[in-house]
Amino acid sequence: MVAVTGAAEGIGRLLVERLVKAASSGHVAEVVAIGDSADEAAGVPLGVTWRTADVRDPRLAACLPGVDVLVHAGDDRTLATAPKQRRADNLRAAQTVLTSAAARRVPRVVLLTSTMVHGADPDNPVPMSEDSEVRTETGPGLLGDWVEIEDLACRARRSHPGLSVTVVRPAPLVGPGLDTVLSRHFSAPRLLTVRGREQRWQFCHVDDLAGALEHVAVHGVVGKDGALAVGCEGALDQAEAEEIAGLRRFDVPANLVFGATQRLHSAGITPASAAELKFLVYPCVVDCATLRESGWRPDYDNAGALQALLEARSGKAALVGRNVGRKEVTITAASAAGAAAAAIGTAAAVRRLRKRRGR
Repeated sequence: MVAVTGAAEGIGRLLVERLVKAASSGHVAEVVAIGDSADEAAGVPLGVTWRTADVRDPRLAACLPGVDVLVHAGDDRTLATAPKQRRADNLRAAQTVLTSAAARRVPRVVLLTSTMVHGADPDNPVPMSEDSEVRTETGPGLLGDWVEIEDLACRARRSHPGLSVTVVRPAPLVGPGLDTVLSRHFSAPRLLTVRGREQRWQFCHVDDLAGALEHVAVHGVVGKDGALAVGCEGALDQAEAEEIAGLRRFDVPANLVFGATQRLHSAGITPASAAELKFLVYPCVVDCATLRESGWRPDYDNAGALQALLEARSGKAALVGRNVGRKEVTITAASAAGAAAAAIGTAAAVRRLRKRRGR
């Protein structure tokens, strides 16, 4: 029996749909979908057992009798939630999933983080091994959430020897309905790059993530030290990404990029910190060896995944990681001092934009 949290939408919903097909072919005995509200049950596929629970509430344990694998897809990855609230909710949910599973003697739990926990660096090998060190410092953004969830997984393995905890780390996600720092980066007038450095891009389509989670749940795949990566094979270089996106780059010195970004972030103008911006300008490409050796392959390559990102963001525009209207991008880019302001913005340019919106 496989149970999925966050089953009413997003990755959880995609995974449930795949597990239903696996159940029809005899690979899964039963699929349990767990969501916050009984009203959500109307949207799940036929043949799925619905159980209502807040994933942050210890009463989640009451939903787990007979479960063999619990996949926690009920995390919050949106930019809309206030970072402090998102951090509190994500950590409490992961902790509740782990303790509830241990209390009900569920043999296996699968958690989601990101390949970003390995850090982005101009000197990173391309690709890195998926058992590379988790070396990103905890910060206020999603990256910090994932690092702390990884720490919870490590502690759970020590505290509950009978519980197998697998952490699945997708490369930066793309697909319909996703609004991320990455998707906003490709909605800007130009692609920001650090002078003298070449970016390499690796993506993971949400459909491929759902397929990988199904494969892990059904076949019991476990990576080295309990973690594995999922994403497209190989990487796109910067020139290939620019050609697909139909955008030109703007090279900026590293000290200007990170200094300006951190000031804008601290002022609450942009959602991404300087630490998160590194993943848009420095490589973090991971070899998905465990899944590949187990027989799983992604349906998307990096070019196809980037095209899916562009299609999902069609008609939308962003400036310094902040969603804006197309007209506002034109106004700001034209009135700002040169292409640097169009690419990364300055505090003055963005404040001017906000005043225009207010009027």
